[in-house]
Amino acid sequence: MNEFIRQARPGSKPLVAIIGRPNVGKSTLFNRLIRERKSIVEDIPGVTRDRIYADTEWDGVEFSLVDTGGFDPTDEEIYPSLIKNQIRIALDEADLILFVLDGKEGVMPHDRDVVGMLRKVKKPVIYAVNKIDDPKHETRAIEFHTLGIEEFIDISALQGRRI
Repeated sequence: MNEFIRQARPGSKPLVAIIGRPNVGKSTLFNRLIRERKSIVEDIPGVTRDRIYADTEWDGVEFSLVDTGGFDPTDEEIYPSLIKNQIRIALDEADLILFVLDGKEGVMPHDRDVVGMLRKVKKPVIYAVNKIDDPKHETRAIEFHTLGIEEFIDISALQGRRI
């Protein structure tokens, strides 16, 4: 991640946008990266609706981070529509996109939709398969290659594994 961030915008703090489906661990990862509990973490979809920003430093590199609501490209109700708009704004602003996937649930149809959308965005994307809490669960992440993702990082935002 550091090489992408260092190349972003010379003279300004790069912005990293965290996106993904509801309940994949975006807010948990956001809180882990900023080293405080700023984003609400609940086991209920739709808790994060607005963009939440924080400045942080990781491995000697300063950057801004934005947490977004869960992205469901097929849901057309009012809240999901507002969340989609918030995500689009975050994607437009971002220098780097961190797409979080759920290693426990595996590949879902919406993941394919988002990967397709991200291929059209001309920005670097890091794919993180979350909820791989133990090395013996790493094989769960292999199925994410079916999305056409060559490289991803298997992590546990909750445990701090491979962050």
